[in-house]
Amino acid sequence: VRFPVYGGILSKKVGEVKAVDDISFSIGRSEIVGLVGESGCGKTTVGRAMINILKYIAADVEVDGQILYHFDRSNVDFAKLHPRSMREFRSRVQMIFQDPYASLNPRMTVSQIVEEPLKIHTELKGPQRREKVITLLEKVGLREDQAGRFPHEFSGGQRQRVGIARALAPSPDL
Repeated sequence: VRFPVYGGILSKKVGEVKAVDDISFSIGRSEIVGLVGESGCGKTTVGRAMINILKYIAADVEVDGQILYHFDRSNVDFAKLHPRSMREFRSRVQMIFQDPYASLNPRMTVSQIVEEPLKIHTELKGPQRREKVITLLEKVGLREDQAGRFPHEFSGGQRQRVGIARALAPSPDL
C-alpha cells in the first residue's frame, strides 16, 4: 500500500511511502496473534486491509480454506461489491479499533452499539438479542446496569471493552 507524503502547510505532494509490502501470515482457529511494531510501521494498515476497508490494495483474505475476497491493485470499488457477499464477510471478520471513542456512535447506548451487529448478522429476535448483549458485556467485564449508558460515560478502557463486545457479537471467525 502506498500513501502520498505531503510537505508544507499547503499540502504539496513530495513523495510516497510504502507502508506495507509483501506481508503474509496465517492465523489458525482459536489462535491469538498480536501485531507489534514501531509507530507508523503499518500495523493498522494490515488490520484495515484484512477487514476490507482500504481501497487500492492487493490482498487475499482466506478463512477455513475459503477466499473471502481477492483483488489486485486495480480500482476496487467496495460499494459495487455484492451486498450479500459483503454482509457475510463482515459477519465473519471483525476489527477492534485502536481509538474506541472514535469508533463508537455517541448517540447510541452501549446496549444499542453491541446489539447492532446482532440485528444485521444474526436471526436473533429482540429478547434473545438483549440476553446476548448482556452476556457479551459481562464477558468483557462490564455490568448489566451499564448497558443503558452512552460511550462518553465510560473510561477509555471501558470504551475499548465495548468495542470488543461489539466485535465479538456476530461470533466472527477472525
